[in-house]
Order: sequence, then C-alpha cells, then structure tokens
Amino acid sequence: MTLDRAPSWQHWLNAEFDAPYMQQLKQFLQHEKAARKTIYPPSDHWFHALEATPLDQVKVVIIGQDPYHQPDQAHGLCFSVRPGIKTPPSLVNIYKELQSDLGVTPVNHGYLESWARQGVLLLNAVLTVEDSQAASHQGKGWEQFTDRVIATVNEQCEHVVFLLWGSYAQKKGSVIDSQRHLVLKSAHPSPLAAYRGFFGCQHFSQANDYLSANGRNPVDWQLPEEVSR
Repeated sequence: MTLDRAPSWQHWLNAEFDAPYMQQLKQFLQHEKAARKTIYPPSDHWFHALEATPLDQVKVVIIGQDPYHQPDQAHGLCFSVRPGIKTPPSLVNIYKELQSDLGVTPVNHGYLESWARQGVLLLNAVLTVEDSQAASHQGKGWEQFTDRVIATVNEQCEHVVFLLWGSYAQKKGSVIDSQRHLVLKSAHPSPLAAYRGFFGCQHFSQANDYLSANGRNPVDWQLPEEVSR
C-alpha cells in the first residue's frame, strides 16, 4: 500500500500509512487475501482516484461509499465501472440529470476515466470490498484515510466544487469550508432516492458556472462514446 503512482498526494498523505489505523487495515487486507477471499478492485487500483486526479488539479469532488462488489466492475473511481460492464442504475440516473441539466448525451458505458483526468476526484469512502459482500470492508480504517483525503483538498486547494449526494456523502463532507469552496447537496442518484431531489438539482451546470467564475476551466462532462479496456 503506497502512493508511488500518486506523487502529488504523497507529502500530505504518506504519514497516514504509518498510523496505527492503517497498520490495522493492512493486516486485515493481508488476512483476507491469505484466506483466499476475492477483493475488489485489484490492489493496483485501490488508490486509482488519487493517481488519476493529482491534488493540484482537483476541481470537483464526488464522494461515493463502497466499490462495486461484482466481478470486473470496480476500478477505483466511485460510480464508475470498467469498459464492457453494464452501466449501474445510479450512474444511469447521473447521465439522465446531465442530459437534463447540460444536454449531455448519455453514452452506452459507465467508464468515467475522462472525468477523473479533467480534475474530478471520484472518491469512495471505502476503497475495497469483498466479492459479493456489500459493505464488507466498512469500519476497517479506509474511512479515516479518505477523511484525510477530503481534508487535504479542503485545506490545500481553492475553489473546488464538492458534490454531496445522499446523507452519507453529506456527513463525510461536513468538514468542508463553504466559504472557500462550493458545496452542493442533494439526494443520492440511486433509483430509491433520485426522485427525492437528485433529478433537477442542476449540480453539473452550477459546478461549471462556479469554476468559470473563479477562473478555472469547466469540466467537459460529455464522455467519449467509445472506450477500451
């Protein structure tokens, strides 16, 4: 467990890896592997959100909860799945809101890498999960690490948009300085909650308006139609 491929974050986060909670998390993950349990995503993608979006390029933060727990889905970005995998229901609803808000055409995949490469930090609160066991790695230490990631963005960046969808993300983002950043809240985009305030929230246009008003390039939310694995 290192941030060797995420150098911009190392100064702020490397000390976490020596903390007792992280040592306990390492032991837990080693035990799970020794028991031949399948963990998603693969270990080389645990920190992919930080690798794809350097700290000095963060414009938008979207907070998820857990990685997807079925084969070939998770690759380290919240709400995103690998190419060739059916788009999950929450992401389908995100695409619907994007189309309503900005006229963005939905694509037939759920691979959000191009957002991450533009400065959209797609951060799950928990970075691993056991195969077919939702929430199985909650409470093991990842939440403390990702709290530190959020605090680092809050403290070290300027004019970032935080999209907090659902009560879990809103609690996770409670430390954010709303004088320094734009904090937008709504219901979660899941099928159970999207009609309670996610649809019609216009978070994507508000995010781009805020970025433009503060001299930052807006996000091109239109995903490429074709992607490869």
